[in-house]
Amino acid sequence: MMQARRWLLFAAALLLTPHAAYAQKKKPPKAGAAPAAAPAPAPVNVDADADQPSPPPGAPPAGGDQKGAEGAPPSAGGDAAGAVDICQITPDAPQCQLAKEVNLATEAKKPIRAEIYAVQQQYVIKARRLEIMPYFAITLNDQFVSHNAPGLSLNYYITQVLAVGITGNWYQGLNADSDFNFQNRRAARIAVPLNEYQVSGDFNFTYVPMYGKFAGFGDFIFHYDAYIDGGVGLIRTRPIAVIDPDNRKFDWNNLINFDVGIGLRIFFNRWLAATLEIRDIMYFEKIESITIASGAAVTAAAGPAAYANSPLNPGNWYDQDTHFTNDVQMQVGLSFLLPTSFEYRLPK
Repeated sequence: MMQARRWLLFAAALLLTPHAAYAQKKKPPKAGAAPAAAPAPAPVNVDADADQPSPPPGAPPAGGDQKGAEGAPPSAGGDAAGAVDICQITPDAPQCQLAKEVNLATEAKKPIRAEIYAVQQQYVIKARRLEIMPYFAITLNDQFVSHNAPGLSLNYYITQVLAVGITGNWYQGLNADSDFNFQNRRAARIAVPLNEYQVSGDFNFTYVPMYGKFAGFGDFIFHYDAYIDGGVGLIRTRPIAVIDPDNRKFDWNNLINFDVGIGLRIFFNRWLAATLEIRDIMYFEKIESITIASGAAVTAAAGPAAYANSPLNPGNWYDQDTHFTNDVQMQVGLSFLLPTSFEYRLPK
């Protein structure tokens, strides 16, 4: 019984041995081992091929896919036997151009002229555009009288940062005494000479040294620039009759003024911006004299001697000295750039 079991186990092992061999992975050939022999060629039907001509030497077998002996396509350089060198037929082929060698030593000696900009493609291009800037000006430094005025600036940008233009303000009808001045005259019986403005105009130069952006209202990006401007112009002023209003009636005086300012623009789009500017208009002012002539109020018909000391003589109305005056004003307005669209011109 035991002997029969051993023979059954031996028979089962013989049956399972071929299946285990099929499941094993093929081992790589050892170094130096001879390559495996090529498979034997398939039998040829002599009767079927007798009527067909034999192919020329080097031609691929009939019905083949024109591959080499190892199954790879012939190279462009003609390495495979019988293959055609395409670079000899069409030297301008892409694969032939890529195969050309690049002389690194020659390429390294070539000069590099790279233009690098700190800010690439600014949001707003101002060069060769006209800026129309209406605003309203409020006096900041005069506590006795205010010189509020609407104004307009026209600037033409020669470059991205440099512009020339004109600025005008209209003051007449908006000059007003402050409550502080009224209380001061009533309580201390002291009058302060006051002046009012009619109109002013200046020829200005503008320079934009700063440009940037910041985030606000969530993900919205605001672009801004800061500028400085300055120029020379004309302003029309006259004293307000405070000391002797019964006899004095002043005319307008044309005075040369200088102005400097610093401003900020915040852009909403490529042609509209909000502006805020602080400007100082400087000039030499003629103010009312605080003394009244002691002579009789006579006209020039009374004679030169009597008229020289008359309160009606305009020569006695003004102070003998001119006074350097600063009119510091804050301007709030809008900036419109024309044309409203532009085209980037980047260096090649």
